[in-house]
Amino acid sequence: MAAARAIQDSPGVDLERIFREHQQRVLRAAYRVTGSAEDAQDVLQTVFMRLVRREGGAPPLSDSPASYLHRAAVNAALDIVRSRQSARSTPLADVESTIAEQPTLSPERRQGAAEIREQIRLALATMSAKAAEVFALRYFEGYGNHEIAKMLGTSRSTINVILHRTRQKLRDAIGPYVGEES
Repeated sequence: MAAARAIQDSPGVDLERIFREHQQRVLRAAYRVTGSAEDAQDVLQTVFMRLVRREGGAPPLSDSPASYLHRAAVNAALDIVRSRQSARSTPLADVESTIAEQPTLSPERRQGAAEIREQIRLALATMSAKAAEVFALRYFEGYGNHEIAKMLGTSRSTINVILHRTRQKLRDAIGPYVGEES
């Protein structure tokens, strides 16, 4: 992988150690947002190549590398979803069950759930970066509102408002798809 080779050749900060410690987390976060293993690999490479290319080789990881890399992964993944809205991705159920599914559901219901998840991804791609990031952190990654507020350097009430508005926009966007009137 190009990112791993570039990190090994990078002087200064121990980027190789950071890569080893956080690559799986970046991949999982990217996969949950994109629904595509291939896109998740692209995000992993993008995130770490950006660190390598930073001026002076000093990445902005001083306080919390995990938090920074997770946010970078979510944002890069959202960029990919936005840029590839018309392209088909690998269905989430084909690679790994990251959004809870009921194993007792019929194949038709499982397919319907996969289609709804795809519609949610597409709807998120049309929203502001902040709204999509907060939603992904909450519902794809499972962070609580307090944790998200801390990660983003904002208040919990701000996160609550963003999530409320984002859920409403998602209901409006996918409501017709699931048979609800807007």
